[in-house]
Amino acid sequence: MIRFVMAEDLPKYPRLQDSMFKDRADQFVRRLGWDVSVDGNGWERDQYDALNPLYVICEGTGGQHLGSMRFLPTTGRTMIREHFSDLMEGQDICDPTVWECTRFCLGPDANPQVAGKLMSAGGEVLKGFGLTGFAGVFDERMVRIYRRIGSGPEILGQTGKGKDRISVGVWHFTNDARARVAKRSGMSVGLIEHWFKCGFKFPALNPFSTVAV
Repeated sequence: MIRFVMAEDLPKYPRLQDSMFKDRADQFVRRLGWDVSVDGNGWERDQYDALNPLYVICEGTGGQHLGSMRFLPTTGRTMIREHFSDLMEGQDICDPTVWECTRFCLGPDANPQVAGKLMSAGGEVLKGFGLTGFAGVFDERMVRIYRRIGSGPEILGQTGKGKDRISVGVWHFTNDARARVAKRSGMSVGLIEHWFKCGFKFPALNPFSTVAV
């Protein structure tokens, strides 16, 4: 299933929380060699996890993490603004209808459909909260994943070449794209909507504001 969980509520799901942060350490430190911190629990967490982000998590039948991503509004602190502003050539993304998506992580037990399920869930977040897009930084290895899912971003800036290329992009979901990604993920749009409603009362209250949408 897909869980939509604010950071403050994540401790309610201890196995999911533990396996997500450990899988992040495995992916970003062991497999990709990023210079990020891992704590004594074996968790990879950073300063943005302390800002009460929204996590979208694909959960296995045993309650373990299979894949996840993290969202924060671009009107507050973002990785793009604080760490990748050179890619933006003086531009800034500061829009209440655009959220930043970071820490896209696939666990070691993830099957090929998990990435599509996460992207489908992201489209549901966009629709459910009346957003216009998601912004994120990604490397070349993710381009193949986006192509397989059927949902590529609008590129705003890039640096580097080949496998070392880093890009900033924004994803916009049309209804057609939402249906296409859901089909490739093996889930129906109705099921994704159901899981979203399980995570948020309706009318959905934007977790980063006091405005119901």
